[in-house]
Amino acid sequence: MLTALGLALVAWAGDQATKLWVENSMALGERTEVLPPVLYWQYHLNPGAAFSMGTEHTWFFTAVMVAVLIFLLWNARKLGGSMAWALGFGGLAGGVAGNLTDRIFRPPSLQDGRFMEFAQGHVVDFISVPRFAIFNVADSFIVCSIIGLCLLMLLGRHIDGSREAKRVKHRPAGPEDALEEGTNPAGTADREPEHPERPESPESRFEAEPVTGATRPSGSGA
Repeated sequence: MLTALGLALVAWAGDQATKLWVENSMALGERTEVLPPVLYWQYHLNPGAAFSMGTEHTWFFTAVMVAVLIFLLWNARKLGGSMAWALGFGGLAGGVAGNLTDRIFRPPSLQDGRFMEFAQGHVVDFISVPRFAIFNVADSFIVCSIIGLCLLMLLGRHIDGSREAKRVKHRPAGPEDALEEGTNPAGTADREPEHPERPESPESRFEAEPVTGATRPSGSGA
């Protein structure tokens, strides 16, 4: 939780500081070489979303940013011991807060100390690379954090830091399972008795019969 909060503050402060620097040192539309032909600073005001998308619906994107920020703050209490999730939450919250600050406190939302077109302020963009939209520090934090959080979900890492266990499909036990385990379907052990009975022979049957008395030969007595 503290890691996420700390990164959010760093992202927000860094974004606002760079925007103030651009406003105080460059004219609107001015372009300065940094690492030509790869990187330039170009002062631009964006009424739309990240990377100048949806310039006709400023209020809608402001509402979306408020909803995202509330969602992040509400779910931040679920953060466990995962440093990666904390960094993703913090970077995303800081980036959203940075652009939301522009929407509320920059013209035309706030002009001459008065709110004129509330929550429709233009976002300051200044990072320019070839064949790509001009963006700012907050946009960078937002995009990188979203990519990181998506990777965590694909890898099965939960917000509390636990990993997703492999799920084994269970099915009802059938007769084939009983045969594989060495038991019959009724559940009794399918094994030989410890003392099997031997078949009786005629001799053993004769020996086992009891003798009831002796037989005298027939004839006259003495």
